[in-house]
Amino acid sequence: MIVTLKVHTKKRNLQFTTLVLVSIFLFCTNVIGAQAKRLGTTSQDSVRTFKPNEGLGNKKTKKIKGDIDQYQIISHENDTTFVDTTLSIQKDYKFNYLRKDNFGLIPFSNLGQTYNTLSYNFESTQLMPLFGARARHFNYMEVEDINYYRVPTPLTELFMKTAFEQGQLVDSFFTANMTPGFNFSIAYKGLRSLGKYQHLLTSTGNFRFTFNYATKNNRYNARGHWVTQDLMNQENGGLDEASVLNFESGNPEYSDRSILEVGFEDAENIIVGKRYHFDHNYKIIKQNDSVAKNTLTVNHVISAESKYYQYVQATANTEYFGSAFNASNLSDKVTLKTLYNQLQLNYSNNLIGDIQFNASNTYYNYGYDQLVLVNGETIINRLKGSVTAIGGKYHKRYRRFDLVGDIGVNVAGDFEGNYLKGVASFKLNKDIEAVASINHSAKAPNFNTLLYQSNYLTYNWHNDFSNIETQQLAFKLNSDKWVDISVDFTSIGNYIYFTENPTSGQIAPFQNDKTISYLRLRLGKEFRVGKFALNNTIEYQKVDDESGVFNVPEFNTRNTLYFSSHLFNKALFLQTGLTFNYFTKYYMNAYNPVLAEFYVQNIREFGNFPRFDYFINAKIRQTRLFLKAEHFNSSFTGNNFYSAPNNPYRDFTVRFGVVWNFFL
Repeated sequence: MIVTLKVHTKKRNLQFTTLVLVSIFLFCTNVIGAQAKRLGTTSQDSVRTFKPNEGLGNKKTKKIKGDIDQYQIISHENDTTFVDTTLSIQKDYKFNYLRKDNFGLIPFSNLGQTYNTLSYNFESTQLMPLFGARARHFNYMEVEDINYYRVPTPLTELFMKTAFEQGQLVDSFFTANMTPGFNFSIAYKGLRSLGKYQHLLTSTGNFRFTFNYATKNNRYNARGHWVTQDLMNQENGGLDEASVLNFESGNPEYSDRSILEVGFEDAENIIVGKRYHFDHNYKIIKQNDSVAKNTLTVNHVISAESKYYQYVQATANTEYFGSAFNASNLSDKVTLKTLYNQLQLNYSNNLIGDIQFNASNTYYNYGYDQLVLVNGETIINRLKGSVTAIGGKYHKRYRRFDLVGDIGVNVAGDFEGNYLKGVASFKLNKDIEAVASINHSAKAPNFNTLLYQSNYLTYNWHNDFSNIETQQLAFKLNSDKWVDISVDFTSIGNYIYFTENPTSGQIAPFQNDKTISYLRLRLGKEFRVGKFALNNTIEYQKVDDESGVFNVPEFNTRNTLYFSSHLFNKALFLQTGLTFNYFTKYYMNAYNPVLAEFYVQNIREFGNFPRFDYFINAKIRQTRLFLKAEHFNSSFTGNNFYSAPNNPYRDFTVRFGVVWNFFL
């Protein structure tokens, strides 16, 4: 057995050595000016193509596709960007399961599992409680995560990345304009990954369909989406006590992680959701004259969503979760159905600005199909009702100033809540922009802290918590030439958290009766010398919390040293380098699979381990190729790397993938 493991270790070292040699070869190829036949591509971010028989010296070329800025992406807030086919270090940061920069998060060992949070942003404009099972929501696409499109020709994007044993991550997307005024898109992201540890299979799917319509005179506009999602994870409770010792010992006998014992091998949880969303508006007044430009628009938004979270286990594990009603075939299932309607009246004037008044109603139905009796106390099964809210928004741009205001308050219903947000930005010059913001929020805690039922006896409660109140002041300074700085200070009252109940020894929600102060400072800067660059993101955090229920690392950093260059007469663009991630020790939150929630523990500190990734990325035409040796230092910097207590982070592995755009 030991000989076999040594061979396996040599194989992993050989993989990494091969990556280094390939990178050196490509670097030397550029240095000596090696030439290759031109492949017929143009600038790095162009989607233009040339006639196949046209010579390089012929200046008359025919554009047969639209410019890149005609392929528009429209966000939920109507911010418009365009398809970006370039290769940058930011693209490397976003080439992951979430497809966005995950600085401030640390993933679990298998792809598609949850993430532990290293940094928090408490800015909120929510008026309703969230569903719960927040550990399952990192890849759950909300209304704000869905984009709409407008393209001159059909556009396809294919995304693929290798997973951990017997699986792949893929994301396929297609959009087209059937007419100049009607666009549709269809997309599916799917994952299956077995994982390196026992009973850790993940299987997820996100299907999206969108449409975007405007009349010829642009007086009526409509857009909407249909989204279905299912996110399933097998759960094993993490390593048991003996396996934690074996893991941390570094004994090569346990380098095959599948032989380490886990808490249990018969449980899984899943979250399933379906949503229909429709947003349309009509311009009542569309008038332009030489003095003022006035527009009056009525807008209606309707969104219907149903979701459920379920935890199933073949045999009750009383050692981990306490006594249970049933000894076998455990199944905890909770559902939430919501119907949201909002009516908006928008007035725009080039002198006054943009003003919106809105009124909304949210119907909600959260709960279970049975009552539960625990220790003589009856736990209800439903939270059901509706909440009416009113609000307003304001936006005004004047020369270099940009002002935004947003306010909302619940005026009827079982849940009280309100928020106020103000943002002011000023463009000092072409390079420097300053942004200041203020946010106040008061809203009810998540549904699963108010009501929960389970086959495990101590996981049953009905609470009457007070609203969580937060106040945040934030400031940003953005400058490509100097440095990007962001700082925010948050005061948190009535904070809700999960932790171990001292009476039962099991996890339950609690409300903090003291105010928590949270300061966060983040610096970002890239230094360039020739074809080399050093990209830095450094974060400092300070918490004033008498109760010790809100824990974050003091320092969190990511630094990437990389080389970029065109090769083969600009037919290929190469980036290769080294990324360093690190955060200081702190009382890291632990994970509970029954609730799919993280909970506070103050027994052992985790962190203070470096993570080095070596990457080679390349771009050929509209195709981006990614190859990475992840955490290649794991075998020689100590086995103290964890994503959560009893849940190790990933060992060294080599993964690759591709993003491919087609412009038809």
